[in-house]
Amino acid sequence: MAQDLPENHKNHPKSFAGWRMTGIAFFLDFIQVGFFFYSFGIFFMALTQEFGATRLGVSLAFMISGIVGAIFGPFIGQLLDKQSSIKPIMIVGALMLATGYGLLSQITAMWQFYFIAGTLLAIGGSTMGGQSSSKLVANWFVKKRGFALGIATMGISGSGVLMPALSSFLIDEYGWRQSYMIFAVSILVLAIPVVLLWVITKPEDVGQLPDGEIIENDAPPVAIEPQTEWTSSAILKSSNFWLIALTFAILVGVFQAILIHLVPQLMDMGYNIEQAAFALSVAATLGVLGKVVFGWLIDNFHPQFAVWVCIATQAIGALGILLFDGYNLLLASAAMYGFGMGGVVPLNGAISGAVFGRLSFGRVMGLMRPATLPIQGAMTPLAGWIYDQTGSYLYAFEIFFGAWFIAAIAIALVKLPGTTATSNK
Repeated sequence: MAQDLPENHKNHPKSFAGWRMTGIAFFLDFIQVGFFFYSFGIFFMALTQEFGATRLGVSLAFMISGIVGAIFGPFIGQLLDKQSSIKPIMIVGALMLATGYGLLSQITAMWQFYFIAGTLLAIGGSTMGGQSSSKLVANWFVKKRGFALGIATMGISGSGVLMPALSSFLIDEYGWRQSYMIFAVSILVLAIPVVLLWVITKPEDVGQLPDGEIIENDAPPVAIEPQTEWTSSAILKSSNFWLIALTFAILVGVFQAILIHLVPQLMDMGYNIEQAAFALSVAATLGVLGKVVFGWLIDNFHPQFAVWVCIATQAIGALGILLFDGYNLLLASAAMYGFGMGGVVPLNGAISGAVFGRLSFGRVMGLMRPATLPIQGAMTPLAGWIYDQTGSYLYAFEIFFGAWFIAAIAIALVKLPGTTATSNK
């Protein structure tokens, strides 16, 4: 091999390792999102009963976690772009998450829940999975980035398939405190060994190229996409950045709000916690399919088209959840909503990567965190506040539909490479 390749590249298999990195990202996202986001609605009622908190009060923990994650996002993103290895960043994140869940099992007041969610869980989540796992996949794929991110983020929806029911079972059997301790131990014995043994930061580290491209005639690796590195100021001056941020602030904020409040909402409608948790799992199950389908769509069709389909399917499903009577119709609506919801995360990463490239992917996604915070972070507590004031989620859903319309317009204005100049590099 060429002299500029690492000396240890011969220790690695010749088969393309990118799909293995995708599988690792799947696994880490499953743990990170499943233990916090998809379990939050199940722990929701236990926490309100334990501490006498309102739904807005419990929702604030989610908002606080988002605020802290947004504050630290740019620093984490820059670190991911600059460091030669993602592995130590992921390990530190896993240790923070394990410590956080261990401490949650011991809390005696809601302020302690806020503090832990806003420190150890917020930062640890972004550094073990989230930003780190997305950066890992973006390093390994260019032409197939949308599809690869779709597969990787299937871990997010996959956690939604299993974790609501699993969390409900754990709470019933062991209580919410012991359930959080089980989460902590699981991270220590499952996530950390996977990262230590198998993570490879980028294909060039083992003499490979993104997408499994072949290095011919013993030649050194060559770039297969523009390798300009964007500065933070150039990113922030780009109208594309702000249009993408607005679009996905709305999409992520709305789906978080709907899913976080779905279990309490369905219980208000007369369903028991097992039925409500199953509806959440149905939405997440179709989200698994949605991630792959929308990842494929954005690689093979106009990116804006993929986003519009994503918005439309969510809107149809949400309307059904709000209006339909009968459990079977509810499940069908949850399935439709979940399918569209599944496209949000891979579409965000794929469009951002297409506009800004893989060298600056971490920085872009990090800056996206504070840029999206005001809208994204407000949606979940807003829905809780509306319920506390009115006894219904109806007005919250009306806001969600208006926000989706704005997102559809914003994404239409994004200028993709190959159309017009996209930036100030």
